[in-house]
Amino acid sequence: MNTPVKPSTLFDREAEWDDLSRFASPALPGLRLGIVYGRRRFGKSFLLRRLAETMDGVYHLALREERRPALDRFASSLSQQLQWAPPQPFRDWIDAMEQAVGVLGRRGTQPQVLVIDEYPYLCQNSPDLDSAIQALMDEASAGRLAERWTAPVSVVLCGSAVSVMARILSGTSPLRGRATLDMPLAAFDYRQARGYWGIDDLNTAFAVDTVVGGAAGYKDLTADAGIPATRHDLPAWLAATVLNPSHVLFREDEYLLREDPRITDEAVYYSVLQAVANGRGTPTKIAEALARTSNDISHHLGVMTTAGFVVRHEDLLADRRPLYRVADPIVRFHHLINRRHRGRLEDRQALEVWTESEATYRSGIAGPHFESMCRLWTDRYASEAALGGPAGPSASLQANDRRARQSFELDVVALRRGPAEGTLRIIQLIGEAKVHQLDVDALERLDRIGGLLDGRSGVTLAPTAKRLLFAARGFTPRLTAAAAARPDVELVDLARLYESD
Repeated sequence: MNTPVKPSTLFDREAEWDDLSRFASPALPGLRLGIVYGRRRFGKSFLLRRLAETMDGVYHLALREERRPALDRFASSLSQQLQWAPPQPFRDWIDAMEQAVGVLGRRGTQPQVLVIDEYPYLCQNSPDLDSAIQALMDEASAGRLAERWTAPVSVVLCGSAVSVMARILSGTSPLRGRATLDMPLAAFDYRQARGYWGIDDLNTAFAVDTVVGGAAGYKDLTADAGIPATRHDLPAWLAATVLNPSHVLFREDEYLLREDPRITDEAVYYSVLQAVANGRGTPTKIAEALARTSNDISHHLGVMTTAGFVVRHEDLLADRRPLYRVADPIVRFHHLINRRHRGRLEDRQALEVWTESEATYRSGIAGPHFESMCRLWTDRYASEAALGGPAGPSASLQANDRRARQSFELDVVALRRGPAEGTLRIIQLIGEAKVHQLDVDALERLDRIGGLLDGRSGVTLAPTAKRLLFAARGFTPRLTAAAAARPDVELVDLARLYESD
């Protein structure tokens, strides 16, 4: 069976389109279920609309409404897109889904697809919907439902409430084990985002990425303000968009938080996000900011993690030492700038606020974002030669000098990938990532930390371990000369991050 060709209007998403089109193009009649989920504005709806259009299928966008209007709207979608109407109003969701997949299954011999977008909206007032689809899947697998079908039918359920969608296939959910596609849709990474926005200048591409990240929907929302061509355009662009109280992005963090139905006490969750955005990454420090204990906020951290608002990282060398970071750049930007200056921004003092916030932006926004870009480059784009050998996923970690009573934060660290050697952990690379220009003292510091790690019990540096120095503003001539004399050192600037390995 040939799979549909990706439309030219769909930017990138090569792997996602391949997975979706293969899922929706089985060779034999029958019923298949797929799940697609991801944060708001990531492009899920655009992707699935293109799939439905290309396959001449049905795309239905659910709204927040009562059960009866929801069933009637679903019938209207089927009528408009299939030129078919049910003989009478749907009795319930079992009746609705059975008739919908039935008419698709008898619609010729080509694969058919039914997309239900914002599925969690339907579930709010129809908690039996999961069970209705389960019954449908069970009937189809038993062969009774699809006896007269001439076409394979694929049903795709999609939603932005990440925790709700993830729960569909887990635990005691009626749909557990029924789906053959489980696709979380991520934002574009920094290289893809630069291409999507069409920004040539690297410094500008980086600056825009620190604010809106790789959420595809933000490009359309900011179209009236244009696209910054240079860093000099950034203040005016921010004043017209994210810092503009009349713009939809001004309260984007609030809209995002309300996507998850489990978040009812918003004050606690806002406070957790604020603490993490401020650099309080451990459960203990987050709890201290809220004048609570770690146990008090464990549930809230779990919700924020499964909902995709924060990312949990485990220390590579220390068990049970998690570190939390804000997942979305625009949420971090809101908590460090918008929420701190809400009154002045509502008084239209955007340019003044931005000028006064540049130090906060550099240390609290650009710095952490650059570190995450460097870890992504290490994991996704760096050559094995640049890493000195095969390396596992990168992370940050804390190294302690007990004699000097000092702690050092390493921005990029990865263990050697390969068979484990007992309990010994072999470090393949260590790295420092800074927005400002780096001098030779950064290499000296990295060597010192490498020595501390190499002397740690159960830990050693690989013979080919690399020292990676990342700097958005490049390197001094002294550091460039020192690195050239050492094969274990790699210098990575913005040009290499964006365009090379």
